[in-house]
Amino acid sequence: MSAAAEPFAEEPPAPPPPGGGGVARNTAIFSIATGVSRVAGLVREIVAASFFGTRGPASAFTIAFQIPNLVSNLFANAALSAAFVPVFTDLLQQGRRKEAFRLASSLFWILLILLGAVTAFFILAAGLIMPLFTGSTFNSQLDALTVGLSQILFPVVLILGLNGLLVGVLQSYDHFTIPAISPAVWNVVILILLVVLRPHFHGGYENGHQLYAYAIAILVATVVQLLMAFGALGRIDFRLQVSIDWHDPRIRQVLVLMLPVTIGLGIVNLDQLINSVFGTLVSKQAPRAIDNAFRIYMLPQGLFSVAVATVLFPTLSRMAARRDAAGMRRAVGIGMRQINLLLIPAAAFMIVLTTPIVQLVFERGAFGRESTHLVSIALFWFAFSLPFGGVNLLLTRTFFAVQRPWIPTRLAALNIVVDVIVSIALYRPLGIAGLIIGTVAANAVMTALQLQRLRAGFNGRLEGAQTTMITARIALASALLAGVSWVVWKLLHSLLGGSLAAQIVSVGAAGAAGMFVYVRAVLAMRIPEAHQVSRLIRAQLGRA
Repeated sequence: MSAAAEPFAEEPPAPPPPGGGGVARNTAIFSIATGVSRVAGLVREIVAASFFGTRGPASAFTIAFQIPNLVSNLFANAALSAAFVPVFTDLLQQGRRKEAFRLASSLFWILLILLGAVTAFFILAAGLIMPLFTGSTFNSQLDALTVGLSQILFPVVLILGLNGLLVGVLQSYDHFTIPAISPAVWNVVILILLVVLRPHFHGGYENGHQLYAYAIAILVATVVQLLMAFGALGRIDFRLQVSIDWHDPRIRQVLVLMLPVTIGLGIVNLDQLINSVFGTLVSKQAPRAIDNAFRIYMLPQGLFSVAVATVLFPTLSRMAARRDAAGMRRAVGIGMRQINLLLIPAAAFMIVLTTPIVQLVFERGAFGRESTHLVSIALFWFAFSLPFGGVNLLLTRTFFAVQRPWIPTRLAALNIVVDVIVSIALYRPLGIAGLIIGTVAANAVMTALQLQRLRAGFNGRLEGAQTTMITARIALASALLAGVSWVVWKLLHSLLGGSLAAQIVSVGAAGAAGMFVYVRAVLAMRIPEAHQVSRLIRAQLGRA
């Protein structure tokens, strides 16, 4: 790995790396905003589930949404931001602000042309493309619904591409507030429009016409998200120039970087699509059930791992630009331990209380006991993937920060192969469970391989011993959380019954009791990242 190791070479004297407290503080701020957006998204899904359940039309919507969402993540949005930030940040570090802004402006208009063409192609060819992703359980009516919904949703590819560029500019200046809260606004706009527009689409649930209200709401909300990013650019005095510099070598650099980044960052969406496509072979309900479980699974991911990776990415890019290997090692180590600090206990809680969680979140309206059973199966197995998914996101962005994106790209391709092989082997005997086990196996393999390559890049040093020791303590504390949570839920459930109020009390009390034991345990075990968070909370309460 000589070529990959080059950016990590030691360069004395290196500037001191930022302290863990600074990372914890920025992460906490971003986590709160991101957490609000995830909660808003879950509320949106709860309302949609009560309207549409997990039947065939809802699965048609799931696939119709996932295809443009996958395309936007592969060729725009997060992939573009990840490829653009290191190049843009490098120019800012050299004091070449005008050149950096000119680069951003040129890319904006190039994206408008290229992604506009991609969007138009998919809209026109939807009738040929979408049936390729529906299985034998879908009839012609469901296929037609999938096509129609996708044609409304495909413009998000263009909108999210432009948004990804603007968000990259903001994040390069450490402006995380608008990028963090805009998804919450996106979810709120969708929720309001869904409730308002749905009654205007007639024909009942079975033909899926009311799902067009959902698609229109998503498209409008995505436009609002782009307008918010435009408004935030005024804080850094960025003005879009109407010009395209085709000869700027950095344009080609960003576009070349995007090629491998698309696979690396799009892995979650590819896994989702694989699950949905194979899900259509299991039943009409499977794609939507898996998607509902994925929404709960992504709540803790969004609360913390996405926040850690997003906050650290510009910092890692700046460290890579000045070849600060020691600082990068420390930042990555802290990031992995912080992710494990939340995601391992979250996984333990989901594993022991899968069905009560799904009942509390979704079971109402068109979402009945059968839907709860299917979603619970998926969520149980998704929980095992939580820590791997969180660490993968951070490690992938670390490779992007040093502009070595082909490494995680090759590993991501292997991830897809593992996922497909395991899914094909297990979907017939295990159904939905077999598909999610494929995702878990693929994420575990991806984590191990990324750690191996990154450790080689840092000359064998990545604070591995410290991270392993602390992770073992976290796992022990999480086992205590799981045991206490299950006992408390079982007692309260037997006493209070299964009403909505009783579910809120029993699941909420189980989570609170488990979290109390967990916090006391990690503090008693002297886990540094736990004490960083504790000091941060005390400081914030003191200021209030």
